[in-house]
Amino acid sequence: MNDVRLACPEDRPRIVATVVAAFDQDPAFRAFFGNGADFADLARVYVEASATRRIAVGGAWLGAGGDAVALWSPPIGSVDVLPIVADLPADVAARLAVYDGAVERAIPSAPHWYLGMLASHPARRGEGLARRVAEPGLAAARADGVPAVLETTNPANVVMYERSGWRVIGEATDVLGLDVWVLQAE
Repeated sequence: MNDVRLACPEDRPRIVATVVAAFDQDPAFRAFFGNGADFADLARVYVEASATRRIAVGGAWLGAGGDAVALWSPPIGSVDVLPIVADLPADVAARLAVYDGAVERAIPSAPHWYLGMLASHPARRGEGLARRVAEPGLAAARADGVPAVLETTNPANVVMYERSGWRVIGEATDVLGLDVWVLQAE
């Protein structure tokens, strides 16, 4: 996959479609947005806001025609980081605030590149697309001399990331009923 490129605003619909499809059964997304008929609509609003933010700071990459997406945030202070503002119901916003607060306490305070979302379309899983689309953010972290950091609530993801050279550096337990692992790549 040599078509990995920075995303532009016109790529938002494809980014949203890929991430929402990939995160359909993600424990954190289900904790945020529930299991109701409005799950996909709520997830779309959130992902669009996240994608808009990452595109604005040069932290959104896509590949495989949009079937692979990496949404990174550069180190705070290196660019103007726009807050994720989404038009979500108060109960969803409250759950997101609880989760974000717990994650913020668990991640390092030192500068780092933060991988907020990494997704490959479910029809393309197992092709190594996510690993390849994550590489530009990892390269940016190396170039800046800082680690890359991410969090996951899926134990299977921990194993997958560890196989790719990440290591667990922190945890938060019982956050919205979830365990959260923080991993770092250097």
